[in-house]
Amino acid sequence: MSEQLRRTRIIATLGPATDAPGMLKSIIAEGVDVVRLNFSHGDADDHRARAAAARVAAAELGREVAVLGDLQGPKIRVERFAEGAIHLEVGETFTLDCRADAPIGDSTRVGVGYLDLWRDVKPGDLLLLDDGLIAMEVVEVVTELVHCRVVVGGRLSDRKGINRQGGGLTVAALSDKDRHDIELAAELGVDFLAVSFVQTADDIEQARRLLREAGSDAAIVAKIERTEAVAALGEIIEASEVVMVARGDLGVEIGDAELPGLQKKIIRETLERSRVVITATQMMQSMVESPIPTRAEVLDVANAVIDGTDAVMLSEETAAGKHPDKAVAAMRRVCLGAERQFEPPADIGPGARVLDRTDQAIALATMFLAGRIGVRAIIALTESGATARWLSRHRSSVPIYALSRNGRARRRMLLYRDVHPIEFDPHEVGPAQAAREAIQHLFNLGHLAESDRVILTTGDHTGQLGGTNTLKVLRVGADGLAEGLGKL
Repeated sequence: MSEQLRRTRIIATLGPATDAPGMLKSIIAEGVDVVRLNFSHGDADDHRARAAAARVAAAELGREVAVLGDLQGPKIRVERFAEGAIHLEVGETFTLDCRADAPIGDSTRVGVGYLDLWRDVKPGDLLLLDDGLIAMEVVEVVTELVHCRVVVGGRLSDRKGINRQGGGLTVAALSDKDRHDIELAAELGVDFLAVSFVQTADDIEQARRLLREAGSDAAIVAKIERTEAVAALGEIIEASEVVMVARGDLGVEIGDAELPGLQKKIIRETLERSRVVITATQMMQSMVESPIPTRAEVLDVANAVIDGTDAVMLSEETAAGKHPDKAVAAMRRVCLGAERQFEPPADIGPGARVLDRTDQAIALATMFLAGRIGVRAIIALTESGATARWLSRHRSSVPIYALSRNGRARRRMLLYRDVHPIEFDPHEVGPAQAAREAIQHLFNLGHLAESDRVILTTGDHTGQLGGTNTLKVLRVGADGLAEGLGKL
């Protein structure tokens, strides 16, 4: 009962580093809640093997993990160089060749994957390559050729990305590869599907339609990484179940100076709209090589936690780093430390509005009471996990135990801050008996003790989707039996 429960969820990207024997079990044991399959790297067989291995490792540890598939999206990239890489000096001229039959790259030019790039840029535009490590100013645009002057030089290698500072590239959100990967995601039974380089809500709806046609009901994650997405932020949040602050390409497009404030804005607006939010990219980048994070990285993760993010994500740190398990352990420690030092204001949560669902109203009433009468825990008997999501939107230090027999719902709840999903099947008993069994189950697991006061939410009919319509204030009696309270 004394151990601090971590409230912020951790996502780890799988890759060659986590393929090492025993590493998957190690990172899950250290605290990974969701594993990410990055469809930008590896082939279908790699993703099949990693998804299966993650589920086996979690089961061996008596845990559940959710799986997030992340589409590559239409990231604009240079093609390949004859020598694999070149070095660009400041002031040199360099050409981006938009022809389908562009020759292999050399020190003066290289082909690009987006053949309409020359139509989207004009002289004076700044193009940022390899996440902004190299910068080129457009000098002249001739049919299918973009002639540039190097502003920031460096090493440029095969398949590095290209962004236009300020956005404005018209490439579609879903590529042909993404369409195939959506089918793969459905085959793998992913719990979440992330859509890259979203520009509008229509991009989300298109991905959802293709995913449903493939037979999957996975939740859609909108990655905010383009200037156009910032302009349409409200409609994109409304169209999605989850929003990701994808700080790599976003920072390149809008500029580093604007990124911190925008991160806070995205987190705040996502929570106000009762959606789930992930903060991602380079959170502990130094740990690709180092066994310990920098102080700046510690503060970065902690600030995201304090801002109210549901989850923080590791990318290259676990996929290709030297210390995947140490990176997860460090992130877990920082999350716990930030949560321990910072008590969320009671007012953090969805803005005041008319509630159109009974379970939303029950969640609001529950969190209002929890902050005023002093309870050990909130217990949600839920079929779909919807009640747990509404509860988690109102920030509180009180843990939420979400009991469900639905494995799909439990895995989706692994991304909700403050929520601890637990397998529980009331065996078709009535609500009163289900409540008693739920409290006794948590008592037996060591989550509750005698005399603890709890709030329990349930419905008139157990197992019914969206049926939560009741809250009860109860006290845990001897042997974990629930007792009603005559007075507070």
